[in-house]
Amino acid sequence: MGVSGCGKTLIGKALADRLGFAFVEGDDHHSDRNKEKMGHGIPLDDDDRQGWLLRLRDLIGESGGPMVLSCSALKRSYRSLLASGEHELIFVHLHGSRELIEERIRSREGHFFDPDLLASQFDTLEILEPQENGFEVKVDQTEQFILAEICSRLDD
Repeated sequence: MGVSGCGKTLIGKALADRLGFAFVEGDDHHSDRNKEKMGHGIPLDDDDRQGWLLRLRDLIGESGGPMVLSCSALKRSYRSLLASGEHELIFVHLHGSRELIEERIRSREGHFFDPDLLASQFDTLEILEPQENGFEVKVDQTEQFILAEICSRLDD
């Protein structure tokens, strides 16, 4: 979980490969309307995200096994909805400074996310609470270091 550009897809795919789990890209399940809004620099609201989060929750339930899902899950209410199915979720918050994330977003090509929306995502972000099943990992390290830290924390 985390804001756009924090490495959810890169780290998620690598983690799924390392663990032998399926990988699901949450962005692939946004409606065309949501993608269009974000592409025009319009932040999504809770109503926009509701259907998307329900689709992801259902995908988790239908997966039939362990999986890694990339999803922003910025608010506790979103994470609660995702975790409302009959499955255990562990949230890994990939966290980086605004400056680092903005640099990453501006350097990537072919993504529908407007870099100007980053501020609204940081404003929306609610950090994990102790009662939530998850942990934070800083993304200002190498991919291998981040993966090793996640795997170590998952083993605990």
